[in-house]
Amino acid sequence: MTQDPSEALSEALPAGSRAADAAGARGLSRRSLFGWAAGAGAAGLALGGGGGFGLATATAAASAGSSDPFAFHGTRQAGITTRVQDHLHFAAFDMTSSATRADLISLLEDWSYAATRMTQGLDVGATGAVGGSPEAPPDDTGEAVGLGANGLTITFGFGPTLFEFDGVDRFGIADRRPAELQRLPAFLGDDLDPASSDGDLCIQACADDPQVAFHAIRNLTRIAFGRARLRWSQLGFGRTSKTTASQATPRNLFGFKDGTANILADDEQALREHVWTPGDSRPAWLAGGSYLVVRKIAMLIETWDRVRLAEQHRIIGRDKGEGAPLSGGDEFTEPDFAHAAGGAPSIDHASHVRLAHPEFNEGIRLLRRGYNYVDGDNELGRLDAGLFFLSYQRDPERFVTVQRALSRDLMNEYIRHVGSALFAIPPGAKTGSYVGAGLFS
Repeated sequence: MTQDPSEALSEALPAGSRAADAAGARGLSRRSLFGWAAGAGAAGLALGGGGGFGLATATAAASAGSSDPFAFHGTRQAGITTRVQDHLHFAAFDMTSSATRADLISLLEDWSYAATRMTQGLDVGATGAVGGSPEAPPDDTGEAVGLGANGLTITFGFGPTLFEFDGVDRFGIADRRPAELQRLPAFLGDDLDPASSDGDLCIQACADDPQVAFHAIRNLTRIAFGRARLRWSQLGFGRTSKTTASQATPRNLFGFKDGTANILADDEQALREHVWTPGDSRPAWLAGGSYLVVRKIAMLIETWDRVRLAEQHRIIGRDKGEGAPLSGGDEFTEPDFAHAAGGAPSIDHASHVRLAHPEFNEGIRLLRRGYNYVDGDNELGRLDAGLFFLSYQRDPERFVTVQRALSRDLMNEYIRHVGSALFAIPPGAKTGSYVGAGLFS
């Protein structure tokens, strides 16, 4: 007999989830995730014989993806140092006004359960998209059936307002809020849209197939119904950074290579120094985690396209073709900021490369996982496009330092920061537990 894939995962799931999967093997699903009525549940019992079909479909899907799956449980959350996939769906949520501490905990448990399955290419629930009762909503929306895991990673984070909102400690966790977890300060040139900023919770879903990433956010949003609501979301494509040496350096929508000097997954010393919160962190639940800065940066595409090539080079500080610094060499040659040509610095003092370089920012480095985005056109008939910037760092003040240094950046004439958020990223979920469990210990 073919093993139920839920059984293969059972030891990696929270206790409540293991019980739900055991029920799933008998033709039931974790209906509590979706708020089914008692009548629908009874129908599922009466007509649960089709459950095997849903499980078979999930098993086939698990083997159909174009890349190996990433484990959800582990010391760190996947989706940080994991090789950067080609597609993103990012979402921020707010807890509902009636939600309780128990609701928050159950939501994180249910999200972790679903993430454990989806990252392995399985349907959200045991009966899946088509194996449950025809008289009840399916466990899974079905658009990812047959696509497999496709390198899906799901990363969860907590925003400042989760701990305290308008002075109210809604969930009894205000005293466990990290001192560093504050709303990012205003920066010169910000034109932030509240509808694309902040949030109590965030989910970063990355995959090699855009429909797999979308499927993850769609189903996690369904699961949240009644406990949390979607605040805003963003689709991204064409990664603008890399985390492994084997990945080619991608290009942003200005046509320049982006992320040449990004921290790589195998550089453990740099990760300890710049990305992971230390083991003696306070509060202790965040030890081994990180902080995620989110910035939606609109690019003035049509204006940039009218800039002569030499000026584009000066603004960025690199050659557009090879990606080499203007001081010479190839893409990976360290910029020489003292190099001069014709009596002037080869790399302009206000170029993006110089102002963002660790040499001028107290040695600070950020781990970037940004994506391009295009949201159609705006009211002026111009492309609504740009960079969805994501960076991980052990202290958000490090991002603040770099961003303030960029206030003189020549590129500011061609970009606008329109969205902003900060989230604490807890360490990975232990086997048999859920992400963020340490917060409630």
